[in-house]
Amino acid sequence: MRHRTVEDLMTRGVVRVRRDTPFKQVARVLADNEVTAVPVVDELDRPVGVVSEADLLRTVAGRPDPAGLLPGTRAEGAGHGGSAAGTAEDLMTAPAVCARPEWTVVEAARLMDAHRVKRLPVVDEGGTLVGIVSRGDLLRVFLRRDEAIFEEITQDVLARTLALTPADVTVAVSDGRVSLKGTVRARSLIAVIEQLCGGVDGVVSVNTDIIYRSDDTGGHTGHA
Repeated sequence: MRHRTVEDLMTRGVVRVRRDTPFKQVARVLADNEVTAVPVVDELDRPVGVVSEADLLRTVAGRPDPAGLLPGTRAEGAGHGGSAAGTAEDLMTAPAVCARPEWTVVEAARLMDAHRVKRLPVVDEGGTLVGIVSRGDLLRVFLRRDEAIFEEITQDVLARTLALTPADVTVAVSDGRVSLKGTVRARSLIAVIEQLCGGVDGVVSVNTDIIYRSDDTGGHTGHA
């Protein structure tokens, strides 16, 4: 079994800006490349933050209303978000929350969720930017065809790893939902099957209807 990693899913050749890139140039980079955010890197190409469309709009929203119709706007250049925030370093969200190429989809997804970010710059062992992975990239895992999921479960999980045959456990896959039915020798094996099948890329859920011949967990013989 081989799970796809961040390296498999990330975008390479990342569009980036420097800390001293001016506001208008950042906006141009976003528009020209049709992206909503870019990493901000230092002189060694190490991410120090991320600047997004939301950061740019926050700056614009903090400026005085030219028509004078909006009450309570700040004076020109007052504080973060005013016209003084003229470079990527002024605008960016920092520090950059980064992933590693060898991480699994689960590791990257948990980091995104914990920090409530939509994308992660990907860095090598030296901290140099090598890619970027987005929420959409991670969700691509769940676009795997049911046939590919079925093949991995029957061949890699059940046959090669657990030495089970189609006569032992039958498999059905529909829209990423896996159904397993059959009989195994030991009750403890059922939890192992569920865990391994649930870890296959693209699996949304696992439903088991498996009977065991002997209970090696201290319970009673019967239906799991």
